[in-house]
Amino acid sequence: MLPTHNSELGAGIALAGLLLDKEPGAEIYSAAAARDQAAIVFRIAAQMVRQSAVLSRLCKIVDSTKTIYLKDDPSSFYKAISADSGVQDGINPHMVIFDELHRQRTRDLWDVFRYGSPTREQPLLFSITTAGVIGESQVCEEQHEYARRILDGLYSDPSYYPCIYGLDQGDDWTLEGEPAKGRKPATGWYKANPALGAFLPIDRIRQEFQAALEMPTQQNSFRRFRLNQWVGQETRFIPMDDWRACGDAFNPGELAGCDCFGGLDLSTSRDLTAFVLIFPIDDEIFVVPHLFIPGDEIQMRAKADNVPYDLWAAQGFLHITPGNQVDYGFIRKTINDLGRVYSVQSIAYDPWGANKLANELKGDGFEMFELRQGYKSLSEPTSELLSLVRSRKLRHGGHPVLSWMADCLTVAQDPAGNIKPVKVHRLQSKKRIDGIAAAINALSLLIANEAEKPSIYETEGLAWL
Repeated sequence: MLPTHNSELGAGIALAGLLLDKEPGAEIYSAAAARDQAAIVFRIAAQMVRQSAVLSRLCKIVDSTKTIYLKDDPSSFYKAISADSGVQDGINPHMVIFDELHRQRTRDLWDVFRYGSPTREQPLLFSITTAGVIGESQVCEEQHEYARRILDGLYSDPSYYPCIYGLDQGDDWTLEGEPAKGRKPATGWYKANPALGAFLPIDRIRQEFQAALEMPTQQNSFRRFRLNQWVGQETRFIPMDDWRACGDAFNPGELAGCDCFGGLDLSTSRDLTAFVLIFPIDDEIFVVPHLFIPGDEIQMRAKADNVPYDLWAAQGFLHITPGNQVDYGFIRKTINDLGRVYSVQSIAYDPWGANKLANELKGDGFEMFELRQGYKSLSEPTSELLSLVRSRKLRHGGHPVLSWMADCLTVAQDPAGNIKPVKVHRLQSKKRIDGIAAAINALSLLIANEAEKPSIYETEGLAWL
């Protein structure tokens, strides 16, 4: 995902696909949300052709249709099209340069190109974009998140090459920083602008920054277009560098018999459900997640969400429940099995849709606590989770599904400064935070339990001094 000054790179790649790949009947497209935007890469490519005697002999430019043909093979062409041009199914692109993906309000044009190359041996879909506004372009957010997770090592996709120059959600946008030196990475504004100080004058960025400080209405635009930083009211919560530092492996079997607290987060009928146990041991908190997903159509859902549910299930990180809906009987049995291994003190649960299962678990002998999912009840355990991660006192064992959910977690804030996780309906987002939400529920019990403990003065008097 590259910033817009790489339109020249996109134009060069488009011409290489047309002239060098020797693809019979090659269809090369530059695509964008609007006609004028789609024409930017075309104009640069046409200029490259006109300025080269060799390319001019090989190519024919038709400005009226924004098309460049090969003179000796008119079935091979490069053409600029837009989402408002009514592109039909049936095209067979060899290469697509997708400009400013963040402006795509729907995914229709993207999907036409993404799935339109079944007969090409080496199709390429090349996306160029600046950061957008959270919630305005699902397809751009989806691709940006997928790219970032590959860069962060959360999972691998050899067919996908991500490149991001921009500030992360939690980075300080007011920091000018320094350029890269040797193995030292760039910081601050240079992180988003590797050529800052070369063809992009630093004084201009400083002036725009001062204007953004004085006029808050310009801040989001400065952060987006100069720092390639996604903007919105919700913010990503957990710093993943700290989270990964908490990933040392441990054997959950060695915690058998230890006291623990449970958190339960039920899903809708076809989504993920989470039951998470947390173990306070010495000065650390060990997290043991159990995550459930219906088995039917799991491969289809993995492909649709760009998330390897099927691989995680095969590796034992997800419980597969029978059928195409969440099997609460299966979950109940699993929790009872865990209760025979660990000393489960109590379980906190989101009451939405969970009362039946909660009453059954209560009948099985578990102490159940209803935890309302509001700012007042969730702010303290949510903040505690962040504190544990930053202090490296959380131990999650590198569980890949829980790590993905931690990366998905965003929080909202009320006027009083309280925070809570943001849960988005599955149809609106492919992000999942169920395991983290369950861990936060469990942390609420640990906090309450610690508050009820008598102080050392009550139990030992002053003799312990």
